[in-house]
Amino acid sequence: MRFEVWAPAAGRVAVAAAGAPHPMAAVEGRPGWWFADVPSAGHGTDYGFLLDDAEEALPDPRSRWQPHGVHGLSRVYDHDRFAWTDHRWHGRPLPGSVLYELHVGTFTPEGTFDAATEHLNHLAALGVDAVELLPVASFPGRHGWGYDGVHLWAPHEPYGGPDGLKRFVDAAHAHGIAVVLDVVYNHLGPDGNRLASYGPYFTAAHTTPWGEAVNFDQEGSDEVRAFAVQNALMWLRDFHLDGLRLDAVHAISDQSAVHVLEEMTREVDALSAHLGRELFLIAESDLNDPRLVTSREAGGYGLDAQWNDDFHHALHAALTGERQGYYCDFGSMETLEKALTKVFVHDGTMSSYRGRHHGRPVDLRTTPAHRFVGFLQNHDQVGNRASGDRVGASLPPDLLKIGAALLLLAPYTPMIFMGEEWGASTPWCYFTDHRDPDLARAVSEGRRREFARHGWADDVPDPQAVETFRRSALDWAEPAARPHREMLEWHRALITLRRARPELNDPAAPAVETGDRWLTMRRGGVHLAANLGERPVRLDVPGGRLLLASNPAIDLQPDVNGDSRTVTLALPGTCVAVLG
Repeated sequence: MRFEVWAPAAGRVAVAAAGAPHPMAAVEGRPGWWFADVPSAGHGTDYGFLLDDAEEALPDPRSRWQPHGVHGLSRVYDHDRFAWTDHRWHGRPLPGSVLYELHVGTFTPEGTFDAATEHLNHLAALGVDAVELLPVASFPGRHGWGYDGVHLWAPHEPYGGPDGLKRFVDAAHAHGIAVVLDVVYNHLGPDGNRLASYGPYFTAAHTTPWGEAVNFDQEGSDEVRAFAVQNALMWLRDFHLDGLRLDAVHAISDQSAVHVLEEMTREVDALSAHLGRELFLIAESDLNDPRLVTSREAGGYGLDAQWNDDFHHALHAALTGERQGYYCDFGSMETLEKALTKVFVHDGTMSSYRGRHHGRPVDLRTTPAHRFVGFLQNHDQVGNRASGDRVGASLPPDLLKIGAALLLLAPYTPMIFMGEEWGASTPWCYFTDHRDPDLARAVSEGRRREFARHGWADDVPDPQAVETFRRSALDWAEPAARPHREMLEWHRALITLRRARPELNDPAAPAVETGDRWLTMRRGGVHLAANLGERPVRLDVPGGRLLLASNPAIDLQPDVNGDSRTVTLALPGTCVAVLG
């Protein structure tokens, strides 16, 4: 067994393994790297590294297995021991796919990979093409969102560890479902983070909301960049994942000539060609900049897709009437029309919330719409509300159905947040399990202060309370009960229609018209008409049969002017119809 570690500042390094310390030697031609061969070590051996005169062995920065938690020793993990059964799996293309965001810890009451596997039949029947897992890299405590991970190479042990993740991916592929993993390269959590003991993983040259930035462009950054890029390749290669969602890439500071994201896309494309398997990268970004998804040949970073918050804000504000915070720039039907046809609402326009101009235009003739991920709900937009309330807590089912139709029939790649498909009544709160009492207290108090400014302090559950975590778990009795069963069938019907009609996967911009709380959207031969208001409306629309109707009172009548090419659609309040 060969152990290797990058520790450029250390004068001596030893690996504590198999009951004894073993001195390590410098690796020739690789500055800062150390190695030692320990013949008695193998799969299942616990180990750690001793730097200089330290008496405490530190976990491996590239640990594949952390069975004792983030502060414990690492354990040797042999990837070749797992018996995969997905040999015929070649991936799923992102264009045309429906994504499903899933948090392993609250998807089921058990909160494990194996328990989540038991519900893959539900996702396959829904029509999901890919599940997007919130971060599973090892983080402190038993439960949390996962964005404070500190061992980026080791799946969280309470979820089931590395073997558990592999069993989930293998089973998902057997159901025809791809698996995407949310990864965080813009910061690491503070509790258990020992990377700075090894080398210049962080730099004060840039700052982030979480402190010093990851060092992607300062002295010693070559190995840090390699750490991140090779980590991405590891998840895709060794765990057979199909894609990665890169968290908050706007918080990655890199002034190098070749941005680390561009380097990552190049390496992932090469791995995809080598494996003969579809692989893709999706970015979360607050920049509204299409250069992220512009090809490298055209001067972009070459990512496959990016989240589109503007689509969410426009749809959410139009449905709910909320105007606080960043919703102040959204809510009108004209704004919703722009979100459906131009991708970004802020595409160089003035943002009142930011107090400046924001964004850059997207040309859908050259940048296909599937490169932008749309959603009505996600972990941020639900969990960052004071009480973690889903949009269904304040909207009637009729408006939820309109939102689902606009999401799933829009030109973008749609993503559903777990439980959204049946209008789950359970909240999804912000929850943590920090074992450091000072950090735990700071998180709880900070959360209350954040919402106290808006008068919502009494609505904020304590993130550290185990009940806050437990009440966020889905209730799997709901999908079979009314009214959840009807909402689930509505989502299934929309996804079935999306698959059946090729024009619903056309990346071109749709034709959209809006009026006083009504909207029509035409995509080829499919025509959607929605009434978001309480008053009935009558609209002249292209002729065709009624494919889907959210309300049985929706009525089609011949055009009153005798035009055989159009029909009059009578829409009661808060309903949506799809014709074709």
